[in-house]
Amino acid sequence: MIDGPALWLFIAALGAGTFALRFVFLGLIGDRPLPAWLLRHLRYTAVAVLPGLVAPLVVWPAATGGTLDAPRMAAALVTLGLGYTTRNVILAISGGAITLFAGLALLG
Repeated sequence: MIDGPALWLFIAALGAGTFALRFVFLGLIGDRPLPAWLLRHLRYTAVAVLPGLVAPLVVWPAATGGTLDAPRMAAALVTLGLGYTTRNVILAISGGAITLFAGLALLG
């Protein structure tokens, strides 16, 4: 367990690091046009980060003690299918959430 002053120092250090990382892009090069190759790579940042955040919650959910379960897999497949076919993020997330809650309600 981290005591009070060390915790606040840690939080301040993380905040400064986050600010510095964002300042490099927004403060230093924010007023200049970015090269086309960099813009192309930045366009796929969310597509690369979101699966990395969601996959552990689907495959090893803490709610089930780390075991795979049908409602989460069904929700992930519905989200993936809707996202791929419609290219609509809001519709895909909503469909996945509805599938997850319906699956949990049926099992619970």
